[in-house]
Amino acid sequence: MGSELIYRGHESQPVTDEYSPKPMKPWLTVIRPIRYLLREQRLIFVFVGIAIATLFFAVLPSSRSPYPAVDYNNGNGHNHKHIYNAISSSESFLPTESGGAHRFSFQQNRGGIGSFSSGGKIPLGLKRKGLRIVVTGGAGFVGSHLVDRLIQRGDSVIVVDNFFTGRKENVMHHFGNPRFELIRHDVVEPLLLEVDQIYHLACPASPVHYKHNPVKTIKTNVVGTLNMLGLAKRVGARFLLTSTSEVYGDPLQHPQVETYWGNVNPIGVRSCYDEGKRTAETLTMDYHRGAGVEVRIARIFNTYGPRMCIDDGRVVSNFVAQALRKEPMTVYGDGKQTRSFQYVSDLVEGLMRLMEGEHVGPFNLGNPGEFTMLELAQVVQETIDPNAKIVFRPNTEDDPHKRKPDINKAKDLLGWEPKVPLRKGLPMMVTDFRQRIFGDHKEDGGSTTSTSTV
Repeated sequence: MGSELIYRGHESQPVTDEYSPKPMKPWLTVIRPIRYLLREQRLIFVFVGIAIATLFFAVLPSSRSPYPAVDYNNGNGHNHKHIYNAISSSESFLPTESGGAHRFSFQQNRGGIGSFSSGGKIPLGLKRKGLRIVVTGGAGFVGSHLVDRLIQRGDSVIVVDNFFTGRKENVMHHFGNPRFELIRHDVVEPLLLEVDQIYHLACPASPVHYKHNPVKTIKTNVVGTLNMLGLAKRVGARFLLTSTSEVYGDPLQHPQVETYWGNVNPIGVRSCYDEGKRTAETLTMDYHRGAGVEVRIARIFNTYGPRMCIDDGRVVSNFVAQALRKEPMTVYGDGKQTRSFQYVSDLVEGLMRLMEGEHVGPFNLGNPGEFTMLELAQVVQETIDPNAKIVFRPNTEDDPHKRKPDINKAKDLLGWEPKVPLRKGLPMMVTDFRQRIFGDHKEDGGSTTSTSTV
């Protein structure tokens, strides 16, 4: 008979596999981190590290500032302090970031044509970030030169143009560049883009073109400007409107300052352009005051240069084309009307300085050197053909008698003034016209502007 080993007193106790740890004491969660810090002098090392970091960041900016301030005299006896740097010596002025995605200040260009001054180098690790910029009318005369400068500066550029006056040839040299895009689009229709800045140049600017379809012209100025201002509001972009000296009409004040309200015929044949631009300025300021859009307004005076349309009816292009073709130069009226002529590179620099500056405007951008039409014809004769003839025709309707900008505001607030005199800039335009008129297209030629005016 087998025996049984009986453990008495344990039969009634349940058997379980669960483990019940000893409950934690609540004060241990506070004591353990303190013990860890006090052990092996860890707390001392923490305070020493904080002190070293504070000293490093306090001393570093004062030892070497990456943005030196430079004083220069602007020619009016006023010294202005500008912050600048230069990315390369091949650009006349280059921006540096100073307080925002859109805020930049520029180095003054002290040279003439093709003369560029160089500043300090960008500190290691502080490379300028390129902006995404849309240029409406960017395939036109002024627009294409602006695109060249923006691409050269390192920005990504989207050109929007319906090619009514612009030409693909003006921007073809950028095809294949990953920072360049071209969109065939009419700004009268809405457009959705993500951009940092908007240069709004789109509008036919010569009388031949804007009189061709006056209703379309005023729609471009009003509806097109509304669409681009709406885009600026939606994406938080800075907006620059290229207005015109035509907002002064046939001025009763000479020279014209920005505070002058003008003398414009609201029902004349030029009103689609004159009043259209005045309305565009109104819309721009209303968006600025009412919706907080960052805006800039430039009033552009007569501009000339390569890629200008050969037969657009403007006086410089007319005279040059006629002299090259051995045709008489046509002077309308008595030839005593005055105009001021700026070279396109000067205008582009002014537009960029205005966009990157902190002042809304409006700013007159033009060359205050004043010429009568007869004097201009004589300069063209000297440049192209001393034997070129001059003929007179009846004056056109609402043609201003005097046009000369007062640019003191641009000098004082933007540090800008034109550098290229007419007798120096005109030969470069003549070279471009000669190549295009006589069929030599080795160099980039183009058409019209979306900004400069007669």
